[in-house]
Amino acid sequence: MGEKRAYKSRKPGGGRKKLKPEYDTGKNLKEQMDAAVALYEEDCSLRSIADALTLNPIKVRKLLITAGVYESDVAEKVQATFEEYRETQNYKEAILSTANTLQLSKASVTSYLPYQKGVYFPSTADKEKISVGAERRRRYRAVRKLRSEPTEEHLWKTVLLYSGVRFKTYSGLPFTYEIRKGRSGEYTKELWIDRRENSKSLAWSSVLLALRNMKRVGAVVDRPKAMGDIRGVTYIYGMFYRFGLIDVPDDVKEKMDHPKNRKK
Repeated sequence: MGEKRAYKSRKPGGGRKKLKPEYDTGKNLKEQMDAAVALYEEDCSLRSIADALTLNPIKVRKLLITAGVYESDVAEKVQATFEEYRETQNYKEAILSTANTLQLSKASVTSYLPYQKGVYFPSTADKEKISVGAERRRRYRAVRKLRSEPTEEHLWKTVLLYSGVRFKTYSGLPFTYEIRKGRSGEYTKELWIDRRENSKSLAWSSVLLALRNMKRVGAVVDRPKAMGDIRGVTYIYGMFYRFGLIDVPDDVKEKMDHPKNRKK
């Protein structure tokens, strides 16, 4: 019997080589998700997106859920139930409990949940914690909801998400706004407009008055004063146009830096 071969310590990173070292699951998932979202934002159906990307429609839906742009009553119910169980159970247990509660199969429950390894943040996550793309998709989702249901609640959510985003007035002057928190840590219902050197405040009651004065979503409003005799209406005009609540004449669109053919 020969002598034993001397032990050689394994070099860092040693071991079996990957068959496809260039393959990155997370990167591929993100690329698929971005492609699905781009098509979804063009109002394509799940089936048409699946055909375009050569994917299963269920996977397309899961990608859109992971991106935070897909909405349905079933999806919201499954996710809310799952998150409730997840507070006291591990992932697999929470899926089983959700399936039993909603009388669904485990596969159905999983199909309505975001990918575990995907770039996903719940809707309550601070915007500082999410990517630029995720923040853009969150705004897109809020605006779609606001246009379909122009309520105070949906308007407030949209206004919060657009804090710090640049708008333009009727005459083309750029401005942004911020919403500050009070001593309690809650947001105050007041918008601080930053246009030049000094900030001006815009009361939430003024924004709501303009919302109530709207005839219908997407109607052309010739000028700010047509929305009513409201303090700060010139800024509200720019915000409502960006949100898609109103439309403006073509010559005004040129000054406000927005495309003429806005998607409704």
